[in-house]
Amino acid sequence: MPRYHQLGNIPHKRHTVFKSPEGKFYYEELFGTVGFDGMSSLLYHTQRPTQVKEVLKSYSVAPVAAIEKNMKSISLKGFDLPAKNDFLESRVPVLFNSDCIIVLAAPKKSLTDYFYKNTDSDEVIFVHKGTGKLRTHLGNIDFEYGDYLVIPRGMIYQITFDTEDNRLFIVESKHPVYTPKRYKNWFGQHLEHSPFCERDLHPPYELETHDENGEFVVKVKKQDTMHEFVYAAHPFSVVGWDGYNFPYKFSIHDFEPITGRVHLPPPIHQTFETAAFVICSFVPRLYDYHPQAIPAPYHHSNIDSDEVLYYVDGDFMSRNNIEKGQITLHPAGIPHGPHPGAMERSIGQKETQELAVMVDTFKPLMVTQQALDIQDGTYFQSWLEH
Repeated sequence: MPRYHQLGNIPHKRHTVFKSPEGKFYYEELFGTVGFDGMSSLLYHTQRPTQVKEVLKSYSVAPVAAIEKNMKSISLKGFDLPAKNDFLESRVPVLFNSDCIIVLAAPKKSLTDYFYKNTDSDEVIFVHKGTGKLRTHLGNIDFEYGDYLVIPRGMIYQITFDTEDNRLFIVESKHPVYTPKRYKNWFGQHLEHSPFCERDLHPPYELETHDENGEFVVKVKKQDTMHEFVYAAHPFSVVGWDGYNFPYKFSIHDFEPITGRVHLPPPIHQTFETAAFVICSFVPRLYDYHPQAIPAPYHHSNIDSDEVLYYVDGDFMSRNNIEKGQITLHPAGIPHGPHPGAMERSIGQKETQELAVMVDTFKPLMVTQQALDIQDGTYFQSWLEH
């Protein structure tokens, strides 16, 4: 996110001597992207962040395709996914390509026994159910229903939940995740027509500093392989940092919808972008106000992209028999649109209370066996007249 932020204590000038009140050196780390050309932050540690005591096991966590070349509209019942205690074990890939992995998770327990770092991907975690705290080495962020947690690659984190009833929709992106360029002016500030602005984007507010030695397990994801390390210093040893590379949250409830006299296309709902896919937010809004407007979306063919919709809440007006936590995949190359009767029902309606997250990818998505285990096998026939 191209926005400057500072937390904790930092020296007056970068790359200069910085000591504790007791005279102990702090250790500087550049936490950067795209070599030395991308967004970065400068971190100051009480301990050197490089102290590896032991390398434990490594194992593949790569998603496996049950269907590599899918041309069928698919519906998944996300809430049928069983809950699991461990945070990482609860994360189940359902759709993926070389650019992203779409994951469902129902963790029952907080992640406190080890630390996690994804060096493959930026993570966007949408909180469908649950409250708690994202704890990172750059500070903490409280979260609740409807929050997107944007976690840049390489961020070390833990996560605590207030209860055992949690549901997460996660997108792991091999490309950096940004807010859309068209919402910003030439130097990065969000424009007046943007559906959200900087005050809606919440960086870490609370810095945990642990000046501790011991044995700390960090699980690091790299090239779809999980590597387990034992570090000699606590990963949360940062006393202060500043820069542009850090986690933040954005609530879907703070997305201000763009509406028009006639139906507008899905890009008006765009919330995040990458070089390979976009993430959109469908939120409660007034319907189109032309006297002859048809509020339901027109039939359309995804010629260049697969469309994934994750249904969160409310009355999704273009679909029949939709449940919370349901996922639909409409693959590129075949048309889709309102279910029978949905277009007719929408005429004359004034508003919708729908809440959903959409992911449109430019490369086809492969389907995992875990997805097929929770699919509604007849969804592709749901546009037939009865």
